[in-house]
Amino acid sequence: MSLAIAIQMDPIETVNINGDSTFAMAEEAQARGHRLWHYLPKHLTFNDGVLTARARALTVRREQGNHYTLGEWETLPLADVDVVLLRQDPPFDMAYITNTHLLETVHPQTLVVNDPAEVRNAPEKLFVTRFKGLMPPTLISSDMDAIKAFREQHQDIIVKPLYGNGGLGVFHLKPGDENLGALLELFEQRSREPVMVQRYLPEVRQGDKRIILVDGEPVGAINRIPAEGEARSNMHVGGKPVQSSLTDREKEICAIIGPELKKRGLLFVGIDVIGGWLTEINVTSPTGIQEIGRFDGVNLAAKIWDAIEAKVAAKAA
Repeated sequence: MSLAIAIQMDPIETVNINGDSTFAMAEEAQARGHRLWHYLPKHLTFNDGVLTARARALTVRREQGNHYTLGEWETLPLADVDVVLLRQDPPFDMAYITNTHLLETVHPQTLVVNDPAEVRNAPEKLFVTRFKGLMPPTLISSDMDAIKAFREQHQDIIVKPLYGNGGLGVFHLKPGDENLGALLELFEQRSREPVMVQRYLPEVRQGDKRIILVDGEPVGAINRIPAEGEARSNMHVGGKPVQSSLTDREKEICAIIGPELKKRGLLFVGIDVIGGWLTEINVTSPTGIQEIGRFDGVNLAAKIWDAIEAKVAAKAA
C-alpha cells in the first residue's frame, strides 16, 4: 500500500529530529514507501467547495541540520490525498479551530488524523473533565470569588491557562503566596478565557507520566521528572525523561477512556497522569514516541501507521 500523505505541521526546519513525534512519523511513512507533502496551516485555501494546500513534496533523513528536502510549490487538493496528518502545535485558538472546520470538508474521504471535528470538541484541558473520578479536584472559572474559595479549600494549587501547551503559563501557588490576584489580572489581560485551577499534586516530584494510546489502546509510557526548583515536568522546560511502565491504576484509566477515544477517531493520543490522577488528554499534536522508543526499543510510529493503514484499507474495501 502506497499512500499520498499531506502533513499539516509547523515549519519542518524548526523540528528537533531526536524528539519530534511528527518527524518520526514522517520517517516511518517514508520507509513504507508513502509519498509525503509538507504545508503550514496558513497554506490552506477553501475555494468554491474545494480545499487545497500550497504544499511541497517532502523527503526526510535523520541528519541534524540536513534533515529534510522540500520540492517545488504546488497546489494540492486535499480530497485527492489518502491521509492528512493534523500535527501543528497549539495554541488551540480560533485559527486552529478554523482549520479543523476546513479539514472537515475532506474528512473522512481523506482520512484526517486525528478526526478534526473531534479535535475541536476535545480541547486538552476540557475533554478530561468528561471522565469523572479520574482527575484531581479541578475548577474552571474566571470568577475571582470562586477561585479564592477553591484555594481556601485546597490551599496548595496549580493555576494554568485553559488553552496553553508545553507547560507555558503554569504556576504553582503554595499556601500563603500573595500573588494570586496579580496572576489572575495578568491572565485576564492576556485573554478572556477562564483559567484552570487544580489541587497541587505533590506526587509530581516522582514524575508526570505521558502515556501514548493508539486507536484507544495504550502502547507505551515515559515518566517525566521535574527539574529541581520546577513545578512543571514538561521536557520543554527541563523535565527529565525516565523509563516507565503502567501501574494498575494507569491501566484502569486507559481502559475507561480508550473506547471513547477510539469511537471519536482520536487515533494518536497522549495522556498525562500524576500520582494516579489523569490531568490532560492531548489530542492536537501529542509527542513522546521517540523518548519511549529509546527506552523500550519499540517503534511507536510503526504502530501508528499500522492503525492508519488499516483504517484506509477498511475505507477502501
